[in-house]
Amino acid sequence: MLHSSKERRLLWISGALLALYLSPLYILGEEAHIRVHDNLDSNIAWYKILVSSGEWFGSYSAVIPQVINGLTRNAFGTEFSGNVLLHALFPSMTAYALSLTITRVFAFLGMYFLLRDHFIQGRNYAFVRVGVALAFALTPFWPSGMLSTLGQPLALWAFLHIREGRSAFKYWFTLILLPFYSSLVLGFFFFLIAVGLLWVWDLVVKKQTNLRFLASIVLMGVLYLAIDYRLLLSLVLSGEPTSRDEFISSRLDFWHCIRLGIKNFIYGHNHVLTLHTIVILPVMLTVLLYLLLGRAKWKGTRTGNLFMFLMALNLALSFWYSFWFYKGWQLLKQQYSLLNTFNFARFHFLRPLVIYLGFALALRLLIFIWGKKGRWIAQTALIAQVVILLASNDEFVYRSKGTPSFREFYAVEQFREIERFIGLPKDSYRVASIGLHPSIAQYNGFYTLDTYNNFYSLQYKHAFRRIIKKELAKQKKLRKYFDTWGGRCYLFVAELGGKYDYRKTSGKKIRNLELNINAFKGLGGQFIFSAVPIVNEEENGLTLRKVFNNPRSAWKIYVYETKLR
Repeated sequence: MLHSSKERRLLWISGALLALYLSPLYILGEEAHIRVHDNLDSNIAWYKILVSSGEWFGSYSAVIPQVINGLTRNAFGTEFSGNVLLHALFPSMTAYALSLTITRVFAFLGMYFLLRDHFIQGRNYAFVRVGVALAFALTPFWPSGMLSTLGQPLALWAFLHIREGRSAFKYWFTLILLPFYSSLVLGFFFFLIAVGLLWVWDLVVKKQTNLRFLASIVLMGVLYLAIDYRLLLSLVLSGEPTSRDEFISSRLDFWHCIRLGIKNFIYGHNHVLTLHTIVILPVMLTVLLYLLLGRAKWKGTRTGNLFMFLMALNLALSFWYSFWFYKGWQLLKQQYSLLNTFNFARFHFLRPLVIYLGFALALRLLIFIWGKKGRWIAQTALIAQVVILLASNDEFVYRSKGTPSFREFYAVEQFREIERFIGLPKDSYRVASIGLHPSIAQYNGFYTLDTYNNFYSLQYKHAFRRIIKKELAKQKKLRKYFDTWGGRCYLFVAELGGKYDYRKTSGKKIRNLELNINAFKGLGGQFIFSAVPIVNEEENGLTLRKVFNNPRSAWKIYVYETKLR
């Protein structure tokens, strides 16, 4: 399709805004402020550990000695991820910036192509196509998910072309490449189920077998299974007990699920934030009301019906998410372990695609319903949504919250001082952290007994629990958190609660620590890195060796050593 001069201008403006949005990552480098949860506290360190371990392409039985005395290589995911390749080629922060750039650029292109070719056609709707594509590309997605959610429009664009009988190489090539920069379990498993249901609809309702369309779905599915073979073998086909075997997710009563479903529908979820509450939701509800009251002539049309379907699907996905945690399912989950080890609640990861496609259709309907006034409202809504997303840039959000920068978080210089002070080969002793994420020590090359991973040996979880048994007994919330999940295998301290990042300015002290130091030493533990002072260190068989402070670090590190007996 040829672009009008107006559409080309809009595309150039969008490209400039996207570059502006990404610019802090490149201008500030390691001084940039980025997400901590499921990012700095885990994934970024994991990539570094994996690449440094020499086990990037390790065997299925390989282990990574740096983590919990030998964490299975399979816990770090596939070796065929584009994200891992970036972290192998570039320093961590550069790799992170490049990954976000790749994801946002292809998110924009995917949504733009999808709207242009399939849903929002005509020169009069250029600003809708471009504006919605830009807004979608600016959503604050979960970084390590890559194109798992933001790549879905690109995949749908290719699938719909193949479904309609167009089999150009670019469509098949898109479906082949996407699995190398996305995750099956973080989005595309659920997306492929949805596309598969579309094929079933064609078969049952339209009496069309469309084997080419089916082949494209099977091809992408087989590619994902091949690429994510480690996860499949470890969690689905392996009989070895892991920490996820004790995972209890279904604990909510009926009305709690109802409230959670409404909250998810209105506000979204942390891992798939859409920031749709202020602008998009009111627009979509207004259009829905007009259609339901029969005041819009497009009720019953393809566009109207599709919009109403997406609204219903959006609501259904929100309640599917909430009711996955309904306590009535727990017996079934205990009987069929796959329901515990695989998070089927993530069907709601389809919502970014559903919401922004629905937003585009709502804007088109708005223009039809109210003419020039509707066009003005649509343009205003789009501009407002883009402004909201630009203002939600990680640099603004996390800096305003006082989150440490990348450099301050990992504190490389400070931990290099600690390494020199200890003066032993790092693989000759083990450490654990209190009031700090273990990822910080791991990123700096220390061999840790604590960790945060998706799964690990159940036997190790039980051995580690003996260290913190008395602390867990003091606080029900921490005990429940560790015993019924345990992904964070941390040195939990009742006095600190669920806070893992005490800054150098906190002033917090631990006065009644009760660790089983013999169990700690039994796992090879020798040093504890604490972000706060331990007043009763002697009672725990610990000796304060030195306090480390660095102006480029967010932490004051108290290095304790176990006493020899």
